Amino acid sequence: MTSTRARATIALALAAGLALSACGGGDDDASGGGGESTTLSIVGFAVPEAANKAIAAEWNKTPEGKGVKFQTSYGASGDQSRAVVAGLKADYVHFSVASDVTRLVTEGLVGETWDDGPNKGVVSSSVVVLAVQKGNPKNIQGWDDLIKPGIKIVTPNPASSGAARWNALAAWGHITANGGTDEQATEYLKKLFANVVSLPNSGRDATTGFLNGAGDVLLAYENETILATQNGEELEWIYPDTTIKIENPGAVLKNASPKAKDWLNFVLSDKGQRQFALKGFRPIVDGVDTTGIEGAPDPNNPFPTPKKLLTVEKDFESWSALSKKFFDEKEGIVTKIIAESGKAQ
Repeated sequence: MTSTRARATIALALAAGLALSACGGGDDDASGGGGESTTLSIVGFAVPEAANKAIAAEWNKTPEGKGVKFQTSYGASGDQSRAVVAGLKADYVHFSVASDVTRLVTEGLVGETWDDGPNKGVVSSSVVVLAVQKGNPKNIQGWDDLIKPGIKIVTPNPASSGAARWNALAAWGHITANGGTDEQATEYLKKLFANVVSLPNSGRDATTGFLNGAGDVLLAYENETILATQNGEELEWIYPDTTIKIENPGAVLKNASPKAKDWLNFVLSDKGQRQFALKGFRPIVDGVDTTGIEGAPDPNNPFPTPKKLLTVEKDFESWSALSKKFFDEKEGIVTKIIAESGKAQ
């Protein structure tokens, strides 16, 4: 599609402008003795940038990571994935949704076995929460409150943002996982998007806009709310009775530096997952220390168990199936609802 190529070109241009920001590594060289250093190119969605920087700093302390430098690019997940297809250099990608990695598989850039391991390709995890302004002036308590008259919602645009897709799935599941039909869920989403006042390109842009006063409620990753409070922002959030387990994929590209596999191994290690936890993500492996998480309502119990936790595998079949059903560029349920609302960018 011409529109898809255009988005990819724009995304590549934007991403290239960001690609020179370095994290970890500093000026150390990989050899530790004056040889050439290794530079890994990380391309990711905007939300985990702080966590990846923290993980890089820890990895640089290990023999495998000593002296490795990083070239990074962060932005909306879908845009970043299309930018890699269009030529943006990447050794390792960290996206919001699996479909943004499978796009690279289809293009021959990532191997078909990328999700064969015990973690099934997932490197970070969270849940969808409802963030509200300090004091919760509109008394938002759950999904049903979002469709009341006058409620102003901020959520990113599913056309570019993986976070937006998780938000839409959680909202849909609030109906279907509690006895409702697809028709009833569709009507709920229509009412929800009628109350949307801002559809930014990425989850991070949505958070920034909300913190600047853009709405009454923000559909967000739990880790985004924790990170915001760590950074001194004042907001609160509600765990709705029904939410969804967010599973963010990571993958090494076929032509990547050999060091990229060492990096991925560290990301999945207890030490790597601890750094994710410190930035508000839920570890994907058991036994990781989750105490002392600043910014959480209870720093020593930062990740409460939702009453009903949906998963893609259990409740939506697969990313391939749900991408077609909800987000197809022409016939997707969510795509059509947003287009009919007149709020698509």
